[in-house]
Amino acid sequence: MKHDNTSPQLEKTVSEAEDFLPLLGTDFVELYVGNAKQAAFYYITAWGFQPLAYCGLETGVKDRVSYVLQQDKIRLVLTSALQPDGPVNAHVNAHGDGVKVIALWVDDATKSWEETTSRGGVSCMKPETHVDANGSVVLSGIHTYGETLHLFVERKNYNGVFLPGYKAWNPSYTAPEVGLKFIDHMVGNVGWNEMNKWCEFYAKVMGFAQLVSFDDKDISTEYTALMSKVMSNGNGRIKFPINEPASGKKKSQIEEYIDFYHGAGVQHIAVATENIVETVTALKARGVEFLYVPETYYDDVLDRVGKIDEDLAPLKKLGILIDRDEEGYLLQLFTKPVLDRPTMFFEIIQRKGAKSFGKGNFKALFEAIEREQELRGTL
Repeated sequence: MKHDNTSPQLEKTVSEAEDFLPLLGTDFVELYVGNAKQAAFYYITAWGFQPLAYCGLETGVKDRVSYVLQQDKIRLVLTSALQPDGPVNAHVNAHGDGVKVIALWVDDATKSWEETTSRGGVSCMKPETHVDANGSVVLSGIHTYGETLHLFVERKNYNGVFLPGYKAWNPSYTAPEVGLKFIDHMVGNVGWNEMNKWCEFYAKVMGFAQLVSFDDKDISTEYTALMSKVMSNGNGRIKFPINEPASGKKKSQIEEYIDFYHGAGVQHIAVATENIVETVTALKARGVEFLYVPETYYDDVLDRVGKIDEDLAPLKKLGILIDRDEEGYLLQLFTKPVLDRPTMFFEIIQRKGAKSFGKGNFKALFEAIEREQELRGTL
């Protein structure tokens, strides 16, 4: 494990991460989008998310509409503006569709806000109690990189479908799930020389510890490179890799993201499955596009990673990558950007004991991304 240019604040193992901010998991991820109704149809049809809740004109909300989707422990909120001005439109105009809120499930949202703001976190929402016939929810929040927010959600006294102000959403159309279980990690892209700043933010403000780091020797090809550090909370349920560009012969995927997103933001959401072959097969059948991995990748992959439980043939057919660490191995595959701008994408990951992030696949992955960049004329 490298600790290049890392402050003493980050020189901790995950087990030593301070526990002043106990996190129970990811509560939801909210995307600001241009057309929430159509985005919801996409995530239902292509990704197998199930309709859960809705708010908008019919629930007394005049400025925006939100559709809530769920698959196992993953909740997505898709929000669009109903008026020409305001923060939702401003975000979509600047960034395109993208993640605005990473909401974290906590036992005490007031204490979470007090602990983080007292350590330098900038408040975006003082603790607020929202009440309806199903109980109460306490929400609070702080700013993180770019225009992304962390909300703390305390829902122990609530029995409603999602949050006060939302009603159950039961459209006539649904599609089968594809086996997604939970969010494994979420990756943030930040600007030049900003990675350590935001890693220190997660260490100091939120009590995270550095799990692993990668420099431009680990993550590079002939043309492009980047730097990355993975921050994790104490119980390991929340993992936030932070990427920044590194110098290369051509424009890296991180630079391309920053250019088109117009700032720092969430690059990809890694979602876990217990059967990646079944999940990816279902997603491809529904039109989800994945990065192409050359068949030559598989010529010596088992020499590198050793014996695996799966038959190699379907992995090769689907382009699924394999990597191993001291704890076991993992299987992973990355979609192409799911938006018009080359910004956010998804990773499908199945862990067979491995705790790492696929370091052995970085070169193949980045060359695949470079092929897409070349087609876009942005390499």
